[in-house]
Amino acid sequence: MKDGKEVELHTWNGQDDPDNPFNWSFKYKWILTITVCFISILTGLPAGSYGAGNDPMSTLFSVKNEPFPNLYWATCSWNVGAALFPLVFVPLTENTGRMPGYFAAYIIFELFLFGSAFADNFATLVVTRFFGGGASSVSINIVGGSISDVWRGDKARSLPMSLFGFTSVAGIALGPFIGSAIVQIRRPNIGLDAPWRWIYYIQIIYNAALIPVFWFILQETRGDVILRKRARKLRKETGREIYAESELVKTSIAMQLKLSFMRPTKMLLTEPVVIFFTLWISFAWGILFLFFSSVVQTFSQSYGFGIFQTGLIQLAITAGAAIGTFINPLQDWLYLRTASKNTERPGKPIPEGRLYTSIPGSFLFTVGLFMYGWSSRPEVHWIVPTIGVCIVGIGIYSIYMGVVNYLTDAYEKYAASALSAASLGRNTFGAFLPFASFQLFKTLGFGWAGSLLGFIGLILSIVPIVLLFKGREIRAKSPFMADSTFDEEEATYRRNSVTRPPMSRGASVV
Repeated sequence: MKDGKEVELHTWNGQDDPDNPFNWSFKYKWILTITVCFISILTGLPAGSYGAGNDPMSTLFSVKNEPFPNLYWATCSWNVGAALFPLVFVPLTENTGRMPGYFAAYIIFELFLFGSAFADNFATLVVTRFFGGGASSVSINIVGGSISDVWRGDKARSLPMSLFGFTSVAGIALGPFIGSAIVQIRRPNIGLDAPWRWIYYIQIIYNAALIPVFWFILQETRGDVILRKRARKLRKETGREIYAESELVKTSIAMQLKLSFMRPTKMLLTEPVVIFFTLWISFAWGILFLFFSSVVQTFSQSYGFGIFQTGLIQLAITAGAAIGTFINPLQDWLYLRTASKNTERPGKPIPEGRLYTSIPGSFLFTVGLFMYGWSSRPEVHWIVPTIGVCIVGIGIYSIYMGVVNYLTDAYEKYAASALSAASLGRNTFGAFLPFASFQLFKTLGFGWAGSLLGFIGLILSIVPIVLLFKGREIRAKSPFMADSTFDEEEATYRRNSVTRPPMSRGASVV
């Protein structure tokens, strides 16, 4: 019924409907997956490439970078934008479609690269990078949705999601290398031809050149948006009252925005799993950004490395993420094997099975921090702390994949909100934790600074261990998890498994 009238419901023409994204060819699915993951890399690069221009920017804008890293405010603003923008704009793509979201965010991202490139004062850089970081994060967050739109089932999604996890880390980690390579251009450090501006010029050029390529390759992946377009076309051609289901039940934009803010915020304040997982991934993400400055500090003081050499060292994080990507199929295999042991939903893998490799990965993260801190000294070969950085990269990737996949499985209907809460936390840590880098390593020394960070990482490694052994009980006591499953039998089981009155559907969930 629509407006009190009976209408025809338009849906897929059977299970094999060629317009259904799940039925697209295997070849095109991979072309689309690789393309959107490439977008994830491109939009992540400016996050770290900016710092390669610190020295000339400090002189040009009269901004002191020691003892407090004032130039980092432009990276802080990037991460604050990355934390806030997805809460507002990513949920809207559920109705408007993925493609408008990609291209709107990508064009805004490109425009604010222009703003940064031609900035004539530091305040302009801070502001333009806030909007650039926000648009970048929107693009990256849509990628996971696109992959879910076209790959059906956990097994089919495992490799595409693993690739997405790699590009999420690598896109940011590659930034310092790209930036340091660009500033090697022999240009005067004044005017619009200064090398630090070329960090933006070159990214503007290749990003703009790729827009028509992306337009040619990408298609809308959101199923209900495709059905809505088909229904509109049929109404126009036949004059009959034909509607897609998404047209019958509409949520106003104001309500969508309200939910996109309130639900993640409530989960971040009331859900222990979301709280501790957010702390876990946030600290790892903060270390990723802290390395942008600490690697320059430790390797320049201990080994006399220049900007380009320290940029090369930071490629070790990307190498670590690549190693984690190669290991991840083992994690997926272990996860799928838990289906035979699931008594809640027989035949479906257990959410805690997502954490098997992230636990040793979290310990590797800690080991890498200790190794990096204590080996960053002139008498130890530079390859040793570099290996420590690589090990930290493996840990960051493992933690990221564990958090994303577990929250998606455990919260199902509210997965987007749980992931938004975690994204808000990790980008906030990425914004502010690196401010402590210079004084931390200078005051405590490289070894003890690395140890302090390592001990914090070790404490947070308890989070996945507790969930591995107590996950079922925790999920049973969570109001959101009890109401989040698509399986009615399991929802009833979860609600009845705790000594409290059963919750009516949606009663205590924003």
